[in-house]
Amino acid sequence: MNVEVHWQSGLRFQGQGPSGHPAAMDAGTDVGGANSAPRPTELLLIALGGCTGMDVVSILEKMRTPPRSLSIQVQAERNPDHPRAVRKIHLTFTSEGVPETNLTKAVQLSLERYCSVAHSLSAQITTSAEARP
Repeated sequence: MNVEVHWQSGLRFQGQGPSGHPAAMDAGTDVGGANSAPRPTELLLIALGGCTGMDVVSILEKMRTPPRSLSIQVQAERNPDHPRAVRKIHLTFTSEGVPETNLTKAVQLSLERYCSVAHSLSAQITTSAEARP
């Protein structure tokens, strides 16, 4: 998968992937941004919640217990010093209309087998870069 990220102005950037939908990012005013969009780390956590949520809904539908509602709260703990990496993540799934055992099983399957974002966050990832003027 390839995505592109383009600088807009100040500390605002816009990314776009194969889906064609843009994702804006900005920094807070305390560090020179305009606070006009989510921070990159927020988007990372939102992606985790969205990825597991999509899996959970699909799994629950296959179990013939589709949810009436589903929300995922993602809590992250970051290192206090730069690069302020995320060091701990906790997800809380709240649903209506689903037996607890089915919800628990669906969450477990998502995190252990299906969610590519969760697997990427727990993997050793090799990152490389090059600069082209």
